[in-house]
Amino acid sequence: MGLFSEFREFAARGNVVDLAVGVIIGAAFGKITTSLVDQVVMPPIGLLLGEVDFSRLEWVLKPEDPATEAVEKVAIQYGAFINTLIQFLIVAFVVFLLVKGINRMRRKQAEQGDPAPAAPTATEALLTEIRDELRKRP
Repeated sequence: MGLFSEFREFAARGNVVDLAVGVIIGAAFGKITTSLVDQVVMPPIGLLLGEVDFSRLEWVLKPEDPATEAVEKVAIQYGAFINTLIQFLIVAFVVFLLVKGINRMRRKQAEQGDPAPAAPTATEALLTEIRDELRKRP
C-alpha cells in the first residue's frame, strides 16, 4: 500500500474528521471568547474599578529609553494575563456545562434502560405453540 493511499485511509476515518472539525470549531470559539472578554466583559469591570483598561496594565521593570533604539521597555503585562485568565474561566465553564448536559442525557438513558420487547404477533404466538407441541412429541 502506497504512502498516499495509507494517508488517505487514515484521513478518511471518522475520528480524524471529527477531531479536525472540533479543532476548527474550538479555534473559532476561542476568537469569540477573546472578543467577549476584551470587548464585553472587561470594559464594565474596568469602569467599575475606576476606568482601568486591563489590557494595558503592566509593571515596568525597565523603562524605554527614547534616546536610543537599543533599549526597549521590559514589563510584566499582568493585565493581559488577567484577560487570558478570564477567557480560560469562560471556556472552562462552557465545557463544564457541556459535559454536565451530556452526563444528564446518559443518566436518563440509563434510567430508562432497554425498552421491553414488543409482544409477539398472533402469527408468532401460534408458531411458538406449534414449535412447542412438536418438541413434546417423541
